[in-house]
Parts: sequence; C-alpha cells; structure tokens
Amino acid sequence: MPELLAGKTALILGVANKWSLAYAIAQAFHREGAKLLLTYQGDRQKETVGELGSALNAAAIFECDVTREEDLTRLAETVRQHGRLDALVHSIAFANREDLTRPFLETSREGFTLAQDVSAYSLVSTARTVAPLMTEGGSVITLSYLGATRVVTNYNVMGVAKAALEACVRYLSSDLGPSNIRVNAISAGPVKTASARAVAGLSKMLESMPTRAPLRRNCTPEEVADTAVFLASDLGRGVTGNVLFVDAGYQVMGF
Repeated sequence: MPELLAGKTALILGVANKWSLAYAIAQAFHREGAKLLLTYQGDRQKETVGELGSALNAAAIFECDVTREEDLTRLAETVRQHGRLDALVHSIAFANREDLTRPFLETSREGFTLAQDVSAYSLVSTARTVAPLMTEGGSVITLSYLGATRVVTNYNVMGVAKAALEACVRYLSSDLGPSNIRVNAISAGPVKTASARAVAGLSKMLESMPTRAPLRRNCTPEEVADTAVFLASDLGRGVTGNVLFVDAGYQVMGF
C-alpha cells in the first residue's frame, strides 16, 4: 500500500505529550511517509517533545511560542532550511482554568483575549508565516470541537474561541485558495487528552457518547489522525473551508 504522504514535509504545532491529538497525527503522518517538523513551547515541554520526536524520526524539533512575533520569524527561517512545506497542523488552544469552571458571563477581558489569541489568532499568524513556503500548494489543518456551535457545559470561553477559529478557517481558505493551499478544521469528539481534562465533566461526556452517538461509541485519536492524513494528502485535494466532524456522528443528534 503506497504511503499517502511520501515526499511531503509537515509542520506540526502542539505535540505536548503522547496523549495529545497532535501526537496521534504525527504518528499517522510518520506512518504515511511524511518528513516531520515538530515544535514545543518552553523548557517544560522540550524533553518530552524531544523524546517523542526522536521516536518518530522527526527532521527537526524546535521551540515556538505562537504569541511571540520573534518566534514566528524564527519558525519561518527554520522551516525554510528543510525546503518546501506541504502541510501545517495547528493543534494549539489555551484558556485560563478559572474561565472553564465559572459561568461564561464572568469571563474576564484578559481571559477572553488570551483564549482568542492563542486558540484562534495563532492559526492566522502561523498560516501567514508558512504560506510562502508552500510553493506547490499545501494543506493547513486545525482542530475544533462541537462547543464552537453548541453550548457545552464548562467549555465556556473556549467554545467562543473555537467559533472564531472555524470562521478563520473559512476566511483563510478564501485568501489562500488561489495559491492552492487548502484550509480545514477537524471537529473531534471528546478524547482523554491532558488539555481536555481541564474541562470539568469530561468523564461524563465520555460516558454519555456511546449511548447517544450513532456509532454507539467514542471516537479515537487514531480516527482523528487518519482524517488529518486524508486532508494533508492528495486525496483531499478538493476539500477546503470545511469543518469535518470525527465524533462517531454525535453532532447530528438532537435531544
């Protein structure tokens, strides 16, 4: 069976640990023959991401804080050293823990701005940074969640940030389409990741999914990763501006 990403170079932002969706995507990209460039944020993640990257034979592992312009400039310089870029995976989101536990009405201005900057604007800034390196077209992929379009208890400011992220996907797809760069989001169902544990009630969501989702089960990181492979490969060459749900069908169900 041919490797779907053979000859392609992919930059993956957000590999925090072995439970992260970004790591599952990196594993799938490696399986399909892609050359991997991975980033980490801060010394606390350096060792972990370094070990994971080594296991995947990553071509480069380097620091990047998407809120700092100097890091984005260095990002472009580092990626350029590896030639053409074919795929960008944006798996970055953050909100203050207190904004995920108290009512949305009580979200602070600072907390709202932070969530938007890290979770939504960073897609715009990183896409702008690497788009010139996608000289033969490419694929930009980000990760969203159902809370972008429906009220999910305790998701709060992150739901609003994900709504902005999905709007960014549409506008970026229009801007980058003439360069044959496709932009899409994957809306994954709840998965036990370290970041998801910050949302109170995750265990209840995981328990209820198999009783309500059409497939009668939870989705898996591997299913999310395989969808990312499709979007990054030539098989997804006609898909852009979309939010693809990988949640065992949960999003179609009413009450």
